[in-house]
Amino acid sequence: MTSRLPALLGIDSPIVLGAFGGLSSVELTAAVSNAGGLGSYGLYGYDADRITRTAAELRARTDRPIALNLWMPTGDEVSPDDVDWEAATTALAPLFEQVGLEVPERPARFLPDVDEQLEAVIAARPAVLSVVFGVPDRQTMERLHEAGIVVVGTATTPAEAVFLERAGVDAVVATGPEAGGHRVSFLAPAEESLIGTIALVPAVTDAVSVPVIAAGGIADRRGVAAAFALGAEGVQIGTAFLRAAESAAPASHRAALAGVAESGTVLTRAMSGRLARGVRNVAVSAIETGESIAPFPAQNWLTGRFRSRAAELDRGELLSLWAGQGAALLASSSPAPSAADVFAELAAGLPH
Repeated sequence: MTSRLPALLGIDSPIVLGAFGGLSSVELTAAVSNAGGLGSYGLYGYDADRITRTAAELRARTDRPIALNLWMPTGDEVSPDDVDWEAATTALAPLFEQVGLEVPERPARFLPDVDEQLEAVIAARPAVLSVVFGVPDRQTMERLHEAGIVVVGTATTPAEAVFLERAGVDAVVATGPEAGGHRVSFLAPAEESLIGTIALVPAVTDAVSVPVIAAGGIADRRGVAAAFALGAEGVQIGTAFLRAAESAAPASHRAALAGVAESGTVLTRAMSGRLARGVRNVAVSAIETGESIAPFPAQNWLTGRFRSRAAELDRGELLSLWAGQGAALLASSSPAPSAADVFAELAAGLPH
């Protein structure tokens, strides 16, 4: 089957870098785009000024198409005033102590306004805006398309894929629960939206007419070939690229990825308040056995305060070690291959 994605996205090969919220790097995004794929950069938590600066940095590194990625609000997000701050911070106090930090005061807000972010993206005019947890409203979609921006939505069920197509997206990422990081379900609870990649991809390709990009558990040429056999026209890869030398993952995170074959991964709400897949560590175990997990985005904001310090100290036991199940396929490879090497392995699975 001929893929429509290269023409739609302006790329050579239908290989998309997964957008890492908090772990994206300009170097890795540019490297994937320069290799002929679509480099993606996650803007979770970025205000308008930071989005503008990041887009400029990306343009300085590549003249190829890139995607910027945003989280859409689902309506269940809490504000700082909604949270029992004493309970939330008391539960996490021992983890702050491990990195020598005091528990933080209640902030004025947890996240920038999504409309502020969307305005900055439209002004930056990337080739692609990819979105998770839903889709912008119809008026914003029209503005994005008028600006020449391709919009890619993300679905965890066929129903979500249909919803996204009706909302006007140009392509759909069908992401199975094998994928690392957050489950981006938005029509039903994440725990009720766990259709595996091998079942999800053909169901989504049957349900929509736009190109489908497969994600979840794909880490080498075999997974790429399988995705295309299931009807996908592209693949989105996260964990395999997270190990690349150009990624922003600390050494301890890379080591955890290398150990997934032995330890496996878990789905947990511990680190952010939303369901996500990663490697179990001290922080996850302590939070899960504690008395309180604050709702999203409060939990994510709170753990982010000690996680930032833990990253500086390279303390993997206190990080969000997001990892997909495909990491188990990478144990015998180099702990820090180049992005070009990862890309070449994946490209070897593309149909000719």
